[in-house]
Amino acid sequence: MEFFDQTVLLVGLSALMVFSTVVGFGAAYIFSIRPQILLKRRMSSIGTSEKISSVSNVGENRRQRRIQEKIQNLKGKRNNKNMLEQIRLSMIHAGFRVSMRNYIFAAFLMGTASALIYLIFGLPIIGIIPIALIGAIGLPKLILNFIAAKRRKQFTVNFADALDVIVRGISSGLPVSECMNVISKEFADPLGAEFRMIKEGERLGLSLEEIMRRGLERMPTSEFKFFSIVLQIQRQTGGNLATTLSNLSGVLRARKGMKDKVGALASEAKSSAWIIGSLPFLVAGMLLLLDKEYLMLLFTTDLGNYLLYGGGVWMVLGVIVMKKMINFEV
Repeated sequence: MEFFDQTVLLVGLSALMVFSTVVGFGAAYIFSIRPQILLKRRMSSIGTSEKISSVSNVGENRRQRRIQEKIQNLKGKRNNKNMLEQIRLSMIHAGFRVSMRNYIFAAFLMGTASALIYLIFGLPIIGIIPIALIGAIGLPKLILNFIAAKRRKQFTVNFADALDVIVRGISSGLPVSECMNVISKEFADPLGAEFRMIKEGERLGLSLEEIMRRGLERMPTSEFKFFSIVLQIQRQTGGNLATTLSNLSGVLRARKGMKDKVGALASEAKSSAWIIGSLPFLVAGMLLLLDKEYLMLLFTTDLGNYLLYGGGVWMVLGVIVMKKMINFEV
């Protein structure tokens, strides 16, 4: 009878895991894939996709087509990266200038430290390999992404002001290169450092496309991508660069204001998500302090392991769904 009860319980848990997986993928489709499909359809309907109609306004459509080609080239050059290349780019985005050998050594130390901490708490030996892999692969990547995100935010804060400096300099008769030199000296890093790299590229005789491509590798933000496209299109077609950059500055300021507004509206949901996501670990920590033997049944019995694995899968799916619901791209 006891075996039958355990079998029924395991079958029920398996059914629940399958159901939750289906629900998780469905939610991921609703909140992630479906909006992208609708966006592409919307772009196609208004004529901003690659197949732009050239019936009414040939000159404008030609300019739009050139902009789309630039965007596709920038996207294509950043795709198809292997794992080591992605790690190298992550270090560049974070502003680190370390070799791959030092990164691998630091990742090995983090994995070893994670495994030792796991053993110090007296947890089952079966989980030491996943913990070591998470510490060696996931933790360094998480740190790099956090530092890179902070660096991109610092770059974006004053980017519109830097564009205004270029606009005022061009309006007063200064060349664009001299305006960039002023930005490299007057603005703090990473904004000033990126414009210094642009100046160095000009001194080395690199083409504008190559300079912008390298700049986007170091700072892959939408604002810098817009700036790169504007400079390249203006170099090919001509026009009033000051007016174009002034309009771009206004768009970036409005975009930043919308981001701040969305962040303020989503702050409550993000706080709730953090509280909900941390509750299982807080409860487990309290039980570990109050009654360790009661909690260790999850690690020492087969049924406890199944419950632990199932809860982990459901929690990962829940975190993914909550992340998709509260993260808005502007």
